[in-house]
Amino acid sequence: MKTVSLIGAPTDVGASVRGAGMGPDALRVAGIVEALRAHRLEVIDRGNLAGPPNPWVQPANGLRHLDEVVQWNRSVFDAVARALDAGEFPLLMGGDHCLAIGSISAIARHCRAHGKELRVVWLDAHSDVNTQATSPSGNLHGMPVACLLGHGPPELVGWSGERAAIGADHIDFLGIRSVDVEEKQAIRLLGLSVYDMRHIDEHGMRHTMTEILQDLPPDTHLHVSFDLDCLDPMEAPGVGTGVRGGPTYREMQLCMEMIADSGRLASLDVVEINPALDVRNRTAELAVEFIQSLFGASTLVR
Repeated sequence: MKTVSLIGAPTDVGASVRGAGMGPDALRVAGIVEALRAHRLEVIDRGNLAGPPNPWVQPANGLRHLDEVVQWNRSVFDAVARALDAGEFPLLMGGDHCLAIGSISAIARHCRAHGKELRVVWLDAHSDVNTQATSPSGNLHGMPVACLLGHGPPELVGWSGERAAIGADHIDFLGIRSVDVEEKQAIRLLGLSVYDMRHIDEHGMRHTMTEILQDLPPDTHLHVSFDLDCLDPMEAPGVGTGVRGGPTYREMQLCMEMIADSGRLASLDVVEINPALDVRNRTAELAVEFIQSLFGASTLVR
């Protein structure tokens, strides 16, 4: 029986709009604890981490709220590291997507210490590879991948023990459909694997997920970083930066079920749920359904 450690990080310091800080409690209201226990998982809700409030000020040197983002990510890093050291499955409940810096950095350090190969599936409408030099807003929830690849501000790189927490060949993006001009150049120069919506339209979700999952070695630690704006906003309205034309409900269910079938899933971020923009907690309820599928829920026993 897996023990799932729920870690709440109620902050929107990296985001462009307020409200993602209510995401962890929205997931609790949507029944995440009960849903996981229904699948015979042991669940420990660690509560919400503490961190600085959102000062909501303008960017400084191309970065907005850098000090606060560092403090929140340090808290996330420590909490995820404790869960991994205890043999638990860390499930980070955000909060905005800047928190993936702390989460994935802790996981990368753990994988290096235990001889595991880390692979990340990044589910998002955005590629999040901006830097302070290219970001039009300075919001750090658009920069976590750049930081994890070692191209962020010094305060946010190197936490895993090496400058880059992950290599460009160890992350796959799915559902991308909103990329800034300079991000497109970065994607090409870094050689990132981006399965955008055109790829899904042309090849289908089944073929796309087969491409992503087909070469996972037995010692893989698979981490999923799930930004709810990956979904079409018609399905999931409670996000701060929704973009039309995302995967449908059924496409995303297939994605999650195929990840579960791989047997490699070992950690998870669920971020960018914004109850202030939602309709009767619909987006958090969808997230709980998809989380259940990641843990093996399916129509039939396969």
